[in-house]
Amino acid sequence: MSTKDEVLSRLLKADDYVSGEELAKEIGVSRAAIWKAIKSLEKSGYDIEGVTKCGYKLRQNNRLVTAESVKALLENDIEVTHFDTIDSTNTYCKRLLADGKQGEFLVTADKQTAGRGRQGKSFYSPSETGIYFSLVIRPDTSLQNAVTATTAASVAVCKAIEKITDLKPKIKWVNDVYLNGKKVCGILTEATTDFESGTVDSVIIGIGINISTTKFPSDVQGAGCLDVDVNRSALIAETVNELMKIAGGDYASFIDYYRSHSMVIGEKIKFIQNGATTYATATAIDERGGLEVELENGEKKVLRSGEITVRKV
Repeated sequence: MSTKDEVLSRLLKADDYVSGEELAKEIGVSRAAIWKAIKSLEKSGYDIEGVTKCGYKLRQNNRLVTAESVKALLENDIEVTHFDTIDSTNTYCKRLLADGKQGEFLVTADKQTAGRGRQGKSFYSPSETGIYFSLVIRPDTSLQNAVTATTAASVAVCKAIEKITDLKPKIKWVNDVYLNGKKVCGILTEATTDFESGTVDSVIIGIGINISTTKFPSDVQGAGCLDVDVNRSALIAETVNELMKIAGGDYASFIDYYRSHSMVIGEKIKFIQNGATTYATATAIDERGGLEVELENGEKKVLRSGEITVRKV
């Protein structure tokens, strides 16, 4: 980690002023190097207060997202790249993987001009009112396919929101996160395959969370936002931290949480498969994340994929 990143990490975690002498001693550099790092951070947009005999203190800017601010809060050593504007973080990750990029990495953006959702839909991604990012993980974790990763991502998002705010989000099977009956998060997972071995080489987990977005295009229905003043960098980092914890465990470690946050169990629903709409009652989530349903004729089945909509009765 560079001196700049080290200084930022300590300022982000400090509750009060941190002296330049203390920073220099902890990091193992000169006071001059600390001063240069502070100036570099200020040029990057950080508002740092310097007081004689007290030291430095970071004034919080909840809207600011940089690679450094996210990386400083990550519990794992993951490469982070940030863009002010990009077409799609998932698409960018796919380009990097196609070019042979190795390892796990995270791509974030303030705005997406071609944000992507499931089933070819777009994801509205205006500047600075939400967070948009994609994490690439490798299949040596328990998240070896897009379906499992999708379920895990919805759990990670909910846990991160609950940790940073007082909000209580819910999950609409498979992976949409809702708050007060409105969709506040979209998740798109894509697996890339090694054609020679036929195995999954990597999984891209794309996440978009509406934080303060209130105006949506006319074709976006049922969307909402968290409507809280939350640090955008912290929410990205906490979501990734939770996701990496799940990736290092097993499916059973998070399926109970997923069940407890389901907004469809016990509800009348309709599901669409192969273009056909069927009405049923959602009864449970099985051990693999499938949705157990009972059809109107009494037949029982398990949904492994597809789009469902809660039917109000």
